[in-house]
Amino acid sequence: MNEYQLIVIGAGPGGYTAALRAAKLGLRTAVVESREAGGTCLNRGCVPTKALLHASELYRAAKEGGRIGVCADVTMDLPALFAHKQSVVETLSKGVETLLKGAKVPLYHGVAQILSPNTVQVTAPGGEAAEFTTDRILIATGSVPARPPIPGLDLPGVLTSDELLEGADRLCRSIVIIGGGVIGVELATFYADLGCAVTVVEGLDRLLPALDRELGQNLALLFKKRGVQVYTNAMVQRIEQCETGLSVCFTQKGAETFAEGEVVLCAIGRRPYCDGLFAPGLSPEMDGRRIRVNDDFMTSIPGVYAIGDVSAKIQLAHVAAAQGTVCVERMAGVKPNLDLNIVPSCIYCHPEIASVGLTDADAKAANIPVKVGKCVMGANARTLIADPGRSFMKVVAHAETGELLGAVLMCPNATDMISELGEAIANRLTAEQMLRAMRPHPTFEEALDQALEDLAAKLKKQD
Repeated sequence: MNEYQLIVIGAGPGGYTAALRAAKLGLRTAVVESREAGGTCLNRGCVPTKALLHASELYRAAKEGGRIGVCADVTMDLPALFAHKQSVVETLSKGVETLLKGAKVPLYHGVAQILSPNTVQVTAPGGEAAEFTTDRILIATGSVPARPPIPGLDLPGVLTSDELLEGADRLCRSIVIIGGGVIGVELATFYADLGCAVTVVEGLDRLLPALDRELGQNLALLFKKRGVQVYTNAMVQRIEQCETGLSVCFTQKGAETFAEGEVVLCAIGRRPYCDGLFAPGLSPEMDGRRIRVNDDFMTSIPGVYAIGDVSAKIQLAHVAAAQGTVCVERMAGVKPNLDLNIVPSCIYCHPEIASVGLTDADAKAANIPVKVGKCVMGANARTLIADPGRSFMKVVAHAETGELLGAVLMCPNATDMISELGEAIANRLTAEQMLRAMRPHPTFEEALDQALEDLAAKLKKQD
């Protein structure tokens, strides 16, 4: 008999969630992690970024409080800010270890290598190697920052998000961010809050190009008001040293343009990480850089599975966790309850952005007839009080059945409200059914009533 029924490689959100669920379902499970428990999201991604954004938002609100009668002389202690971030990270990482220990799931610290479909070798930090046998292997090794072949990317002062989040003893005066996706936008928000001169260079036609077009366009306008320079359709050619620090050369409409900064952040995305994971002679089928899996998350190697960033097209912590749960439930013969097709996305800029399901553009591309309801929140009481800038809600429904298909929120607390829309889509609710619920006043959420009413009226009008 093998030592374990399941060995999970990677203790990030996907890995530790899968391991805890597997243990609860009665599978003898172990986890291998080469770094800190909690993975990239907890240690070098989602959580530390949000800790920094929380602090920078407090700083900006205090600095700008004079307009509403709150006057203060505020300073930023950057080392203390990063120390707070690290304290949050360490507390949560220890919490993951405690959860695994409580579930009687051994956590082996070391580098894993798959020797066969039933054997994993773990090399500890000291160099000692041990082999473990298992019925199944689940790969949850996540991703690392992508580094494109841009000349000058190796110059001092050019950082990835991993390096930037480690901390600094002083605030840079200016920063150029290559990439206007989620990572770039959130860190642009952080530095702009602190008064740093920020430039964002994005290769596609708008910020947040993977989301609803109006989000990126609206965010660019808000950034401009806050002094952030945004260049879109801008292809970076090289990075050079200059008198002020670093100069990013990019082409826009065929012309060369330069953006200078003391620091350059490369935030063009992340690549799946499985370097050295498989022993020589053992390799799964790949889909580009991702490990290819079937509907049950099994790779081309029988008994070896993969979830999360290493195999998924959508690189989000909650996607990895959901996939991990579904994967081990299927292993244990339990019918999963989660719908993996309804994926919420959250961006922690100001105001927050959240979306779930299809946009009207997605629906059009798929030849799905839709109607869209919208509420611009200028008359919403909480929005007037908070004054976050132009905020809105959009809901998308099937034009024939009236069932909700998607939603987009750009307003304070959007990330806390999006689950209501995800539940509505999962349960195939219509606008009229959602309007049966009373929403409290004064809240940001009550604007959803107006968006739903607009949608219901358009659906009724076509009938």
